[in-house]
Amino acid sequence: METLTKSETLAMRKRHIGESCALFFKSDPLKIIRARGQYMYDEHDNQYLDCINNVCHVGHCHPYVVEAGAKQMQVLNTNSRFLHDNMVKLARRLTETLPDDLKVVYFTNSGSEANDLALRLAKHHTKHSDMIVLKGAYHGHVISLIDLSSYKLDDMKDGVHKAPSSVHMAPCPDTYRGKYRDDEHPGKDLGKMYADDVKEIIDSIHDKGNTVSGFMAESMQSCGGQIIYPDGYLEKVFKYVHQAGGINIMDEVQVGFGRVGSHFWSFQAQGVVPDIVTMGKPMGNGHPIAAVVTTKEIAASFAACGAEYFNTYGGNPVSCAIGLAVLDVIENEDLRGKAVQVGQYFLDKLNNMKKTYTLIGDIRGHGMFVGIDLVNDRKTREPATKAAEYAVSRLKEERILYSRDGPHMNVLKFKPPMCFTKDNVDFLCEKLEVIFDELKSGNLKSMCTPEKNTNNSNDILVDGGPPSKKVCTGLGTPVC
Repeated sequence: METLTKSETLAMRKRHIGESCALFFKSDPLKIIRARGQYMYDEHDNQYLDCINNVCHVGHCHPYVVEAGAKQMQVLNTNSRFLHDNMVKLARRLTETLPDDLKVVYFTNSGSEANDLALRLAKHHTKHSDMIVLKGAYHGHVISLIDLSSYKLDDMKDGVHKAPSSVHMAPCPDTYRGKYRDDEHPGKDLGKMYADDVKEIIDSIHDKGNTVSGFMAESMQSCGGQIIYPDGYLEKVFKYVHQAGGINIMDEVQVGFGRVGSHFWSFQAQGVVPDIVTMGKPMGNGHPIAAVVTTKEIAASFAACGAEYFNTYGGNPVSCAIGLAVLDVIENEDLRGKAVQVGQYFLDKLNNMKKTYTLIGDIRGHGMFVGIDLVNDRKTREPATKAAEYAVSRLKEERILYSRDGPHMNVLKFKPPMCFTKDNVDFLCEKLEVIFDELKSGNLKSMCTPEKNTNNSNDILVDGGPPSKKVCTGLGTPVC
């Protein structure tokens, strides 16, 4: 097979791949040719520590998972109109991890497909179409989900695609920089305050003579800035939605399969039982497989509508063999226990660093899902967007792959393969301290380009350092 140089690959990509298909590190994208565990390797065999890929959940190219897929591929792969053990065994294994009422499984190829199907199930069951979602959410790339994903919709500038009137955006329950902040409402029940906003939306829908089909949210909001919801929030929202005749959908595409450690599914940390759960990314460890799990009642409503559900590749024997292998690895290697131990170790080290660097405004996380909210001022919580940009680019130079996100692009996101170790955390924190020292002192590296100093809120330097005369450029668009 022909091997291309990096420049040849990039040139060919520019000719043949759509411009809107984003790359990490736009000004100097990486060419990755192999990976194993929590490490990725470029064409020069440079090793990078991967803190980005929640998709390769149990580790890149896990040998057990690879072998399971290869063995099944040598025997049979076909569509789900034929009986096959792998499909029903995987469905049973998945339902065993979920609350008792969630017993019916539909297989798809991606999280986007799963979320789109969840919307269909909700509408056929409730006979209504009004949906409530969270500001800053991302649920997928198909048109029905862009309607619900302000994370993407807000960036569309041509005016062609707008949220339909049947979609209602509730404030994201971000207690650090959201509508209700912990410093502005000390001692208050912020979970209830944010949930009551959903209740107001429901009342508004009813006032217009419409009815609620459902509420859909990520169990923890990832692209919106690694948001952990306040206690009681989902419980109260679920109650309001059920009282209105709607159903509740939890999107576990990015945060499921034990990432939080304490539970197999992130919604379980809030003590709620959804009517529909969607899952994807980690399910196949990089292989395209996803699913929707719901109740028998909702499945019966969907069947009664008369439309046959068929997905050519969803639930095929190879995908299901891989899905079963992923579940085996999560259990056999105690990856949930690792998420608890390594995640807490990382949080403890970050909280110690916070004592030294006022650049760190907030640290939030659960298991191997952590956000570092960078600020120019802890009191005002002004987002340090350029500092986050610098940090991500410098981490790349230190051979660590990291990303940033949130409404202000100032939150450093940690969602690595679950085989991440305490030694990896030590290496990451050592480099973060170096980079934060650079930001504090003004001794920025050459990857930044000189720019006239405006001494305004976008300056890179914080912690009392001199005004910045450099900014970072060309990191490109984050990819969830």
